[in-house]
Amino acid sequence: MTTIIAGMQNSVLVLESSKSGWKTYENLKGSHPQGIALDRLNPSRAYCGTLGDGLWKTDNSGQTWDSIGKNGISISNIMSVSVSPLKERDERFSKVYVGTEPSALYSSINGGESWEKMSDLNTLRSSKSWSFPLRPCTHHVRWIEPDVNNLNYIFVAIEAGALVQSRDGGRTWIDRVKRGPYDTHTLATHRKAPKRLYSSAGDGYFESFDYGESWISQTEGLRHHYLHGLAID
Repeated sequence: MTTIIAGMQNSVLVLESSKSGWKTYENLKGSHPQGIALDRLNPSRAYCGTLGDGLWKTDNSGQTWDSIGKNGISISNIMSVSVSPLKERDERFSKVYVGTEPSALYSSINGGESWEKMSDLNTLRSSKSWSFPLRPCTHHVRWIEPDVNNLNYIFVAIEAGALVQSRDGGRTWIDRVKRGPYDTHTLATHRKAPKRLYSSAGDGYFESFDYGESWISQTEGLRHHYLHGLAID
């Protein structure tokens, strides 16, 4: 059986294959989903962040959802969710990251039972200039990319103003660099390309070959330069 979970404008759509065709379920109506992350190490588990309705979790491939995180996440605007594809040998759960509006980053190592806020993110020098064009008085974590090759490397895109990173599991942060993407919407890493980063941004397409210490922007052939998403074969 194949299950697809999709975030719509006002609900989460679950499509399930069967011998007779596809079955469709709609959940979290009115929740305004902002991001869905699947746990690769537990295929039936997924997390959904919503605008104004907090964080939700399913352990049965989207059939039912439970509200989680209220005891540790003080913000209800969950703008991004990501699950690390790697985990420590002795850990039972994959590490989960949640980004909010205004910008803050939380993590959980026990399936969302408890959360830790990574406060140093907001002390970066560039944080004074972060601003979301549609709501200039605030900003948010648009994308969280745990590196697929290194357990302790995390890349976080702020909309708008910075692409920052941590190399120690989120304890300390490295600020944006010159000539790097300013408004990353989607960031990707790949197992077969260690140290390489791919950024789809409002200010174009960028690649780094050294974990974001330097960047090149190649946009020849692109009809539009305001980019939303990307995928790596």
